[in-house]
Amino acid sequence: MTPLRIGIMGCASIALRKMLPAMADLSGTEITAIASRDVGKAGKAALAYGCRAVEGYPALLDLDEVEAVYIPLPNAAHADWIERALAAGKHVLAEKPLTTSVSRTCALLAAARSAGLVLMENLMFLRHSQHAAVRELFEDGAIGELRAFHAAFAVPRRPAGDIRHSAELGGGALLDTGVYPVRAAMSFLGNDVDVVSAVLTRRHGQSVDSGGHALLCTTGGVGAHVAFGLDHAYRSGYELWGSAGRIVLDQAFTPRADHVPVVRLERRSGVDEILLRADDQVANTLTAFATAVRSGRLPDNDDVARQAVLVDDIRTKARLYLDHATEPVGSMPGGSLS
Repeated sequence: MTPLRIGIMGCASIALRKMLPAMADLSGTEITAIASRDVGKAGKAALAYGCRAVEGYPALLDLDEVEAVYIPLPNAAHADWIERALAAGKHVLAEKPLTTSVSRTCALLAAARSAGLVLMENLMFLRHSQHAAVRELFEDGAIGELRAFHAAFAVPRRPAGDIRHSAELGGGALLDTGVYPVRAAMSFLGNDVDVVSAVLTRRHGQSVDSGGHALLCTTGGVGAHVAFGLDHAYRSGYELWGSAGRIVLDQAFTPRADHVPVVRLERRSGVDEILLRADDQVANTLTAFATAVRSGRLPDNDDVARQAVLVDDIRTKARLYLDHATEPVGSMPGGSLS
């Protein structure tokens, strides 16, 4: 397969730490250009990969040699630049969430399909093999009939000035960490889940939500409790609770490539800890993106649209609680969000 020539729109942390090294290591992708509003920053990043540095995002879209763009910009900027990239005939891999509104998400998915272009949301955990192993256990009847699903993704408080604290930039826990457990619930309960109720918390003096919970439910009465936050002890996992046992998975959403997953299977007969092989969800995602472009097989993306609806419903139905803690936002050191 001829390497997919990708242009990078911005020098965000996730691009520098995860995506660029993976693109450079894979035979199916090639870093063609890195763009930034600060050409010096673009030049520094480009030097490490021997590629072209570009000043400004419009100039990146003007490059004929760039076949696809990766967009790791703040959430609120995704929609406009996805739209401009598609209009320029570029395939797009954009960080989650695809946009901050249901209408823009659906419109862009439709525009990409109409143009015959690949538009993929970069929710990488979906590409890790550990979830297929969990699904196989569940579908083989290891825990009987599913009764409930619980999932949580939360990280320690971010430093002051972090874009996740900015409403204008599309920050907040729901859009940043909430999409992970919501999508995990969809993966096991199906797309027919609806939002029954929700809670969002906001720290005193902050303009965005710092955490929240939501109850989702299928038409058959199977419930999913999802929790998320930006002001918590780190947690990243889910469990399936059935009529005959539980399946528990930690490190579900942002495992390192060398992490050896452990699936905990709890039944009346005892507890089994099943060790799986390490897997690289970053490389898997990039490979899937490049393969979709080269094969011409456009992603279905119905799940992306439904996810956007559920996130919007959580926001709409949520009761807001104010946390009047005296510690100012950013007073605690934040962990690194992958």
